[in-house]
Amino acid sequence: MPSVFAFSHNVKKAQAADDRRNRLARRENVQSLVNIELSENEFIERNTTPEFYHDTLEPFNEPVTCMDIPEPEEDLHKSCQTEHYGREQEVQTDPVPDLTSKGPLISIHRLKEDPETIYFYTGFQSFDHFMYLYQSLGPAVDQLNFQSRCMSTKDELFLCLIKLRLDKEEAELAILFRCSVTTVSRVFNTWLNFLYYQFKDLDLFLPKETVDEYMPIDFKKKYPNTRIILDATEVKIEKPSNIKDQSATWSTYKNCNTLKTMIGCSPRGFVTYVSPSYGGSCSDRQIIEASNLLEKSQFCQGDSIMADRGIMVQDLFAAHDVTVNTPTTMRGKNQLPAEVVVKDRRIASKRVHVERVIGLAKTYKILQNEINHSFTPKGGRIIFVCFVLSNFRTSIVGKYC
Repeated sequence: MPSVFAFSHNVKKAQAADDRRNRLARRENVQSLVNIELSENEFIERNTTPEFYHDTLEPFNEPVTCMDIPEPEEDLHKSCQTEHYGREQEVQTDPVPDLTSKGPLISIHRLKEDPETIYFYTGFQSFDHFMYLYQSLGPAVDQLNFQSRCMSTKDELFLCLIKLRLDKEEAELAILFRCSVTTVSRVFNTWLNFLYYQFKDLDLFLPKETVDEYMPIDFKKKYPNTRIILDATEVKIEKPSNIKDQSATWSTYKNCNTLKTMIGCSPRGFVTYVSPSYGGSCSDRQIIEASNLLEKSQFCQGDSIMADRGIMVQDLFAAHDVTVNTPTTMRGKNQLPAEVVVKDRRIASKRVHVERVIGLAKTYKILQNEINHSFTPKGGRIIFVCFVLSNFRTSIVGKYC
């Protein structure tokens, strides 16, 4: 077939051969130039010394004196030993910190000089304040059923208080204390039960003499016979799966599932009574009927109780000659007389102390947030411990209130 190109097949072969010969010649020229350059560099290195060598080796150009005569081998050996011993001494006096330590990232002893951080984590004012709580628990702290190997008993109490105060997740506490989530759970449950039973043995209900001695001045002028101020509080819980439990814990006041507890405090703000926790559907009267407040040994003749208008229990305490001061209800009335309004305001101004005490106890965020299913069976103990711990803190009711 005729070709459309201007060259033939033989011309193409001849041109390719010429190109190969030209490339081979260029490579040989380049290689010869490289060999010549390498040989020149070797000659320069053998017959010359770099300029910077003269600066570093200047002392060797001076004449040799007696001070430059080398020492005998024994003396050199001794000097080397002395020098080595000196280095060992320096290492011992200034040790390198152990970065592989497996201790907790946060510890109560590390925060000993940091009262602000201690207050943030525990609610206590200082390390000494924390130790006051720890020492008040007695020697039983060293005989608990479970003791972690990765932290001391003080840090275990510290962990429990952090959980109550900040309601941190167990995984986060495991990171802070460098232990497993299981260990955190066991430490918290152990110390929660321990604190509950230790505080439960205390007689929180103060004698009448003690209440009168520490009663605020203005309170003593208006209501000198007051022994206790009562009010109920509710803590939200996660909705139970059982229908009966949902009905028992449903609170029409909070419009959710709650645990309800009756709280009592002295006129000075000391928590003197914490009832067992019941479902949110339970009334205030039912809680008091089931409590030990109706026992004769609790009150003296002529004592009085201050409570909210919803706590209608005058008839229960009348048999013990104990009066109940509550604001007047509006049932069947359009307007109250002026004298009754003034009286109700006085009662409300003093009854507010128990609400302040409840607010102090609820600075423990575990009572502010919704208690999940795993902690609901222990909800009553959590509430009790948080309210008793508020007694270890500074009173929020002043001397002249």
